[in-house]
Amino acid sequence: MKNVASQRNSNNRILSPPWYKKLGPGLITGAADDDPSGIATYSQGGAQFGYNMLWTLLFTYPLMVGIQIVSARIGRVTGKGLAGNIRDTFSPWLLYAIVGMLLVANTINIGADIAAMADAVRLIAGGSHGAYSVLFGVISVLLQVFIPYNRYVHVLKWLTLALLAYVFVVFSVHIPWLDVLRSVVVPHISLNREYVTTAVAILGTTISPYLFFWQASQEVEEVNADPNAQSLRKAPEQARAHLQRIKIDTYIGMGISNLIAFFIMLTTATTLFNADITDIQTSAQAAEALRPIAGEFAFILFSAGLVGTGMLAVPVLAGSAAYAVAGALGWSKGLDLNLTMGKRFYGIIAASTLIGAAIGISDVDPIKALYWAAVINGVISVPIMAVMMLMAQRRDIMGPFIVTRRLKYLGWAATFAMAFAVLLMFVYML
Repeated sequence: MKNVASQRNSNNRILSPPWYKKLGPGLITGAADDDPSGIATYSQGGAQFGYNMLWTLLFTYPLMVGIQIVSARIGRVTGKGLAGNIRDTFSPWLLYAIVGMLLVANTINIGADIAAMADAVRLIAGGSHGAYSVLFGVISVLLQVFIPYNRYVHVLKWLTLALLAYVFVVFSVHIPWLDVLRSVVVPHISLNREYVTTAVAILGTTISPYLFFWQASQEVEEVNADPNAQSLRKAPEQARAHLQRIKIDTYIGMGISNLIAFFIMLTTATTLFNADITDIQTSAQAAEALRPIAGEFAFILFSAGLVGTGMLAVPVLAGSAAYAVAGALGWSKGLDLNLTMGKRFYGIIAASTLIGAAIGISDVDPIKALYWAAVINGVISVPIMAVMMLMAQRRDIMGPFIVTRRLKYLGWAATFAMAFAVLLMFVYML
């Protein structure tokens, strides 16, 4: 199947497709960031602090863009995912430590997301939480194992439309827009433990390690899916079109991600905070609390959005773990592999998803599970981001496509912001 991004003119140069056809890995990555556990974090921020936490989503946007473009460039330029590049460049102990913690954190996150999806369906239709958890886990595994990448990526793109549910929710309630604007421009920032912890949680939710691995790996998949495409080190004449596509894709994908997060926080701030309902622990609790305040329509939209975003996020979580493990161990990897060739790669996807589903139906406290997943993500995000930035500036890895000065500043700013957030997290833990 010929990728539209690789169509050529008579001079063998890549023709630039319309902007909307440039959306792919960045769009899917950004949408997957608004998973049910992320929705719980944004809902909690809105319910607990009203409009005074909205500024965090503006602050994190350029940082997300910078670090995600870096990860995508590494994948496209080298033709390898992050784990493969780390394996070739750094000590094995660093690689295995990062990949091991990523696998654990992603599996816990999958469990929390599947539990939230099951709760959302149960709120709407009744039935068994356990049965829904198993169903979502099995469907997710089957989609990734039996649908080739060039078709599966279209499934993921359509699932991003689930995010529109949160746009409709916003317009189903009355929003005092002047108050919102005032709080965004001049927020009331408190330096107490609860406020700082929530701000750190939002930063950790929007900038997550699994997103780095996923977007870099999807750039490699794009190369493998197109017989006319190669890594940019082997085909530098393709660089201009693809680097521009990555930039547009990531800016729009991360923009949609943070805009939807903004809408979720705005909705819960307008409804739950103003109704003095401030103790929201899960996304399903947020949906249920909306029902008597915002009405049945808002409740159904919010719940349906949980299911749609979960069906997008769970494959990304499982897939990023599989890419990381396979890249670290030198296994064959890719969603275009047949079952025989990719049995170990698909085995990681199946194991992490089904273990996650088991966590979702167990007696494990989902709030504690998410808390420890966040701790692990925070611990590994800083070294991963630092390693990415070091690789992106090395000519022996990137050739002539080392990152620009602007991208270097953005990437390191995101790294130091995340390091500061992790430091604050440990201060409050202790």
